[in-house]
Amino acid sequence: MNPIPELNTTTPIAATGQTRAAAAPRLKLLPDGFAIDHPDQDLGEQMMADALGAPDSDAMYGILRQLAKASMKGKNLDPSNLAFMISMVESIKPRDSIEAMLVAQMVSVHVLAMRCAHHLTTAQDIARQDSAARALGRLARTFPAQIEALTRYRNNGEPGITVQNVSVGDGGKAIVGNVTQHASVIVSRKGGRRRTRA
Repeated sequence: MNPIPELNTTTPIAATGQTRAAAAPRLKLLPDGFAIDHPDQDLGEQMMADALGAPDSDAMYGILRQLAKASMKGKNLDPSNLAFMISMVESIKPRDSIEAMLVAQMVSVHVLAMRCAHHLTTAQDIARQDSAARALGRLARTFPAQIEALTRYRNNGEPGITVQNVSVGDGGKAIVGNVTQHASVIVSRKGGRRRTRA
């Protein structure tokens, strides 16, 4: 059994209602890699691809390999860390290849930031503390930038605008409630009703 199929052609994996509702299957570690741990290999691949936002098996196995490398401790694959990373990618629900790559990076940056935080707390000398603190600072600044990039991509490049303070003059009318504007749409919630104006 080949744990990571080498395909000559890309195999599209279409998500079905059954795979959308199910969680990603686990991976089983093999001496030469890993395999999807599911009794039906095709269904297991569909479920994993859907969880990762991958359009086909090549993309799915590519993202899994990259997450596996990012989850390593020393030269060994850390199965619990890899399972955590896959779970985090799945919870963010990437919807296409761009989101899949960005979310994999986000999860990897988070894992590396936590490693740097650990190195910072266990450093025995000033030089190691400074190195870990600098790396942690860079990663901590990168993560919110990635969140912003994902949000912009999901909003088709248009940032959301939130109004926090509003002044109303004599004779004016105000909307009481939360108002959020995306592009040319204003949505307001007042008394449980939703109003939309284009």
